[in-house]
Amino acid sequence: MKYIEFDNHMRSSYAFAVEEYIMKNPAFEDEYFLFWRTRPTLMIGRFQNTIQEINSQFAKDNKIDVIRRNSGGGTVYTDPNCWQFSFVTWKKAGQVKDFRDFTKPVVEALKKLGVNAEFSGRNDLLCDGKKFSGNAQFGMKDRFLHHGTILFDTNLENLVRSLNVTDEKIISKGIQSVRERVTNIRPHLSVDLSSLDFRDKMISMLRVDMDQIELSDEDIVEIAKIENEKFLSWEWNYGNSPAFNITKSNRFDGGKIEVQLDVENGIIKTCSIFGDFFCNGDISVIQNSVTGCKYEINSIREALNNVKASEMLYLISIDELVSCFIE
Repeated sequence: MKYIEFDNHMRSSYAFAVEEYIMKNPAFEDEYFLFWRTRPTLMIGRFQNTIQEINSQFAKDNKIDVIRRNSGGGTVYTDPNCWQFSFVTWKKAGQVKDFRDFTKPVVEALKKLGVNAEFSGRNDLLCDGKKFSGNAQFGMKDRFLHHGTILFDTNLENLVRSLNVTDEKIISKGIQSVRERVTNIRPHLSVDLSSLDFRDKMISMLRVDMDQIELSDEDIVEIAKIENEKFLSWEWNYGNSPAFNITKSNRFDGGKIEVQLDVENGIIKTCSIFGDFFCNGDISVIQNSVTGCKYEINSIREALNNVKASEMLYLISIDELVSCFIE
């Protein structure tokens, strides 16, 4: 595994472009580790409806970037005191890898710094029962990405206010609730560290037996192209939502799924799927599979089975998925 350093950019759009470039470029034939941070940013999950998830006015007023990532999961608020780690590896048979495979070295490194870290639930890391890290995954052809956050000394009030809540009473309760359920890890360190000192400690422990490589000028040009054409585009970060007349949603162990359908004369004309789930593949395969189907349970189930939809979605069965289309 190789280590790539690019901390000075502070843009999640750039970091996501680096991840994608490595995954697509056959010249990057090893596996790679990244450790980075951003300016204040809302990272939108790949399958989420941006407008529904964020407080757009607060984000605008406070110069908070809004960037959609390639991976699924929920919206994440990050700032310069929140660190991110990424692993780009090879995948086998298109399978989603266990989140613990990637978080284990992070947990072990944090324990050496005095943090009582542990893996919990679907994709979280906890300290003394409070969440400080969320993780997400994404597959592209034969490459695999796992990335996660580490709340070091993040502004938790901005975290709450930047989400789609406007009522001050709810915001106040939300901030209190977040402080009860979420924690920065700086107070838990055995010896206090600055944000940059923490980065250096983590990298020194996680980089064992890793050579550091530098991105070439040619790499940087191509990465900037991906950043500008995709991760900084309105179409990617917000996108047009098609008309719909049926909406159904459910939450499962694998996350929330919301299905929006435009149905005319009993036939599904368009399908959009939103949520904080993880998908090992292109969600359009599932959406397109039901387009043109009769809006009845057997047709929908057959279409979803034909594309092996349940194998694409992490911890979500075919019955659970069907229940989001029709009851």
